[in-house]
Amino acid sequence: MTRILALLATLLTMTACTNLNPSQPPEDLGEFHLGHNIVVASKMRQGPISRDATEQEWVDVLTEAVDRRFGGFEGDQLYHFGMSVEGYMLAPKGVPLIYNPRSMLIINLTVWDDAAGEKLNEKTETFQVLEDTTAETAIGGSGRNRTKEQQMQGLAENAMDQIGKWLAEQHRENGWFDKRPEATEKPAAGAAAVNPDTEASNA
Repeated sequence: MTRILALLATLLTMTACTNLNPSQPPEDLGEFHLGHNIVVASKMRQGPISRDATEQEWVDVLTEAVDRRFGGFEGDQLYHFGMSVEGYMLAPKGVPLIYNPRSMLIINLTVWDDAAGEKLNEKTETFQVLEDTTAETAIGGSGRNRTKEQQMQGLAENAMDQIGKWLAEQHRENGWFDKRPEATEKPAAGAAAVNPDTEASNA
């Protein structure tokens, strides 16, 4: 808990305005085909200055974001996501030129290889996500121009960008989604040899 709150406090002081480019598909992911998409938020911590959001709201927005971004890959090998929400801050209204809060999100992700029945990343990958800034949100924070739902959606999309880039990097460097000789048929929907739900809840 202390580590997550410290991360939220650190991110709160960051004012860089580099924007990500949400809703862009990630690079080639080889034979990737999304299986289980498990998101849990039972251990999440809320930042010291934040709008409220429930566990279910985060589960819903992130589950939908994963499905939109990664559900369209039609590879022949099945992989599962186990994701946990660790912490968040949804910026309230700030004070122009004095206090410009920025929303943020911290999530952990484990990727499972269904055929091997094991994790691809032995160490859980942590993503620290900041929302995009615009000329409007840079003055007084995004809470003056965006609803809570818009903030959550923007953070979810930016998280998918980071995850997509990370997955593509792992595929290029480590061959995560290379075609296996025995992979000759597209996986059946819902097939599973592992339980990413357990891993997500323990992340």
